[in-house]
Amino acid sequence: MKKPIMLLLLLTGAVTATYAQVDSTGINSKKHEIKIGAIKGLAGGIIEGTYEYINSPYFTYGASILGNLDTNNDYPEDFSITPFARFYFTESREYGAKGFFVEGFGKFIAGREYTYTTEVYYDQNGNEYWNGYDRDEKYTAGSIGLAIGWKWVNHAGFVFEILAGGGRNFGQGTGPDASFRGDFNIGYRF
Repeated sequence: MKKPIMLLLLLTGAVTATYAQVDSTGINSKKHEIKIGAIKGLAGGIIEGTYEYINSPYFTYGASILGNLDTNNDYPEDFSITPFARFYFTESREYGAKGFFVEGFGKFIAGREYTYTTEVYYDQNGNEYWNGYDRDEKYTAGSIGLAIGWKWVNHAGFVFEILAGGGRNFGQGTGPDASFRGDFNIGYRF
């Protein structure tokens, strides 16, 4: 009678250990994320895709690519590539790289600066005339900045992220002095 009970306990322990290992490695083995910017996409013609690699539960890195398909909108970036590194500060034993994070990023921007210019003219009699016109100048710039955000990840791997930050632009031309980085991102971890 001792042998069947001992065999049953041994099998139960082995099966339990096997399921525990499969479950924990399944969660921890998901090291890749792809996301798309929801607000910019819904606002009209701006697509931003992001890839993020989970190096550890507290550190990730990746890159975002933005394309502005509507050249008639007022968004100053037509194209940008943004490599970034993130540090997560939320303690999560079961599923890392989620919660509050701080991000450092570099950005290459190609865009256009839209300005409306008015000029005042006076005729010979002293009458005042206004003349206004639009000016659209293209620029390229590099940017370095910081962002903060929060990421939620469920056990199925779906990701929701809020991100906001800004950077200082460096470059010649008529481009803006600062750049914005932010969106509500929706994606999947695999």
